[in-house]
Amino acid sequence: MTAAAHHSADSGPAVRHDTSRPLRDLAKAAAHRHRSGKHRQEDDPGEERLPHPPASHIPDPVVQSSPGGPSAPSTGSNFEGIGASNYSITGVPPDPNAAVGSSQIVETVNTAYAVYSKTGTTVLAPTNTSTLWSGFGGSCQSTNDGDAVVRWDTLASRWVVTQFANVSSSSGPYYECMAVSTSADATGSYNRYAYQFSSFPDYPKLSVWPDAYYITYNMFTPSGTFLNAEVCAMNRANMLTGAAATQQCFTTSSAYGGLLGSDLDGSTAPPSGEPELLVGLGTTSTTLAYWKFHVDWSTPANSTFTGPSTLTVASYTTACGSSGTCVPQSGTSQQLDSLSDRLMYRLAYRNFGDHESLVVNHAVTAGSSVGVRWYELRLSGGTPTVYQQGTYAPDSTYRWMGSIAEDKAGNIALGYSQSSSSVHPSIRYTGRLAGDSLGTMTQGEVTAITGGGSQTTYSRWGDYTSMAVDPADDCTFWYTNEYEPANGNFNWHTRIAAFTLPNCGSTAANDFSVSVSPASGSVTAGSFSSTTVSTAVTAGSAQSVNLTASGLPTGATATFNPTSVTAGSSSTLTVATSSSTPAGTYSITITGTGASATHTTTYSLTVNSTSGGGITNGGFETGSLSGWTSAGTTSAVSTGAHTGTYAARDGSTSPTNGNSSVAQTFTAPTGTSTLSFYYNVTCPDTITYDWATATLKDNTTGTTSTVLAKACVPSSGWLQKTASVTAGHSYTLTMISHDDNYTGDATYARYDDVTLS
Repeated sequence: MTAAAHHSADSGPAVRHDTSRPLRDLAKAAAHRHRSGKHRQEDDPGEERLPHPPASHIPDPVVQSSPGGPSAPSTGSNFEGIGASNYSITGVPPDPNAAVGSSQIVETVNTAYAVYSKTGTTVLAPTNTSTLWSGFGGSCQSTNDGDAVVRWDTLASRWVVTQFANVSSSSGPYYECMAVSTSADATGSYNRYAYQFSSFPDYPKLSVWPDAYYITYNMFTPSGTFLNAEVCAMNRANMLTGAAATQQCFTTSSAYGGLLGSDLDGSTAPPSGEPELLVGLGTTSTTLAYWKFHVDWSTPANSTFTGPSTLTVASYTTACGSSGTCVPQSGTSQQLDSLSDRLMYRLAYRNFGDHESLVVNHAVTAGSSVGVRWYELRLSGGTPTVYQQGTYAPDSTYRWMGSIAEDKAGNIALGYSQSSSSVHPSIRYTGRLAGDSLGTMTQGEVTAITGGGSQTTYSRWGDYTSMAVDPADDCTFWYTNEYEPANGNFNWHTRIAAFTLPNCGSTAANDFSVSVSPASGSVTAGSFSSTTVSTAVTAGSAQSVNLTASGLPTGATATFNPTSVTAGSSSTLTVATSSSTPAGTYSITITGTGASATHTTTYSLTVNSTSGGGITNGGFETGSLSGWTSAGTTSAVSTGAHTGTYAARDGSTSPTNGNSSVAQTFTAPTGTSTLSFYYNVTCPDTITYDWATATLKDNTTGTTSTVLAKACVPSSGWLQKTASVTAGHSYTLTMISHDDNYTGDATYARYDDVTLS
């Protein structure tokens, strides 16, 4: 029943696997077999428009409307990739993608694969991607259907290449073909696998994580109807050795598409056991959505896929309205597709030791044109928060089809396509340094190549581009995108350009980390909170580190004692609030600036009002949720309250998806020791899929208790729950209803009369 909405029947073993001969031999044999001749040229009929949020009612509040400073990325290699000059083009779009290894670069386009040196020398000439599966048998060998993706597994020094197969079939089965190299040589042999799907697994996006290779898909019926997003984990450990391997797959509801999985950059793995984080556009103009995928290969039944949870971001409107197509080009009336209905590949992850960071982007409306909205998310216990965000739109030209990544110093690079009614589509990139003002691309914009023409007939302009980081120095960015050398359609070229941002290379000699303990505090407005800021030498010699704080609430000040330390020493941070400081929880950024590096960490400060604490609007008799923070589908309802007129309702009488909750942070006043509330749950399903629950976090001690264990009954009636509290401590009460969005068994919970006594 409802299990089908989450766990996918596509889970199971690879239907075929083997180890290939060296790719250089397979490619040589394929070259002898193929004869030159005309190929049918065609436009790829996908991508269907995915579910995406409605337009914002306000202009984008984080637009960067002016360019960065005079300093610009330092350009290195810049050479031609796969294109009309070296490969027989049979369709559009090219979907360029590249990965960088210890000594080679591998590029894929929709149906071809090539290997280069880092100076641009061709190591293996462009050849059909299906050549990787020569002798494998089945559809992976016999079709060359495209949507290929290549990644470098930094932890294993291996190449991973994927391509789907048999997608022209009207009934399936469909396949995802995967190849994992047996060495760091991209022209060597590969462990090859075919995983089977019952529905069309479109737009596959590969990510590398220690416990699995993850691929996200947009699932369609053979007739082209969108079903849902699906994510599959493939047994990485077995695939690295060529052993038999399985996949475990889960789906979202039909409200979500275009998910991306966290994709590891750098040689530092995430904390042991940390689940794969997946992110997509939310259902409102102020949200992203995220999921956590924990895979258990020993006991698959213990694998979990939780979400969606909501991440609040600055308001945005996806680019180009309902069609997604509005990007102008010089010399033609043909407009290009912005593909604004999804996040753009990759969701690049990096573990800096003192913090975990992810960056991602998508195309949004920026005034009268289109810009690139980008985010840096940071993880705490595997849960993301928005550290910084901005929309790069420094002038009226259109920027879209972005890709973003971070180097080992925390510098961020952003590449994209750029076009206008007076400029042919071109390839550009920019960036920012780790210590720069948040939310801004501070580097100048660089053009890798200016297009000599426009695409004159088709709207499809790639489905993604590629920003990769060179593992040899963890500083050099390699950006891959497409351009037209002259007006036309099936004459596209791709370009591969390398560049670096200032100060990255110097971090290896002398480096340090910054951390705080405790990581959070709670105060009443007018008082202060303190924490210890610790530094440690992570490379080379100790250096002087200057400490500053930003993100303070109104009326608050921060002091460090001392303000500067030698790496390895600590300082005391004191945040003093005033009586006018608004109540709320604030993320304060602590920045340590040294001669060779800059690092940051965060301190969470909860400010409580001076009214003595207590619950605000605990009976919901304002007729609203004032005083409460809500997520998902929530409302104050006037039917069936416990007492009075109103109660809070999490969820709806119609099916909803995931968690809906109301939460409030409060301080337990003097003389109180007990929290109580009433709940009334309506849950026609079983506790496996739907439930009500409530938690109470003591922000002072950092401990969380479950006040209401998961409950699911058709109609509970009003019941009371209580919990002990300590006067003077700050708490966060969260009351939740979880519904799996299954038609016919809508689950919701009412809460009322939240009191302290």
